[in-house]
Amino acid sequence: MRLTDFWQRLEQAFGVAYARSFAADHSFSGLGGRTINEAIAQGVDTATVWRAVVAAYPDRVPARLR
Repeated sequence: MRLTDFWQRLEQAFGVAYARSFAADHSFSGLGGRTINEAIAQGVDTATVWRAVVAAYPDRVPARLR
């Protein structure tokens, strides 16, 4: 998944205003306790990061974005 696709999905699921804050502030156990920003900066594939978001918030991410 391209990085731009990842950010578009995150913004669609969490809202444009909240997505960037969410990516910086929320730690995910599925990412080893890292935030989205930390995981991406450390080279974790965006598809892996996206799967961690979906796993943590299955009710928040619409089926069309999974």
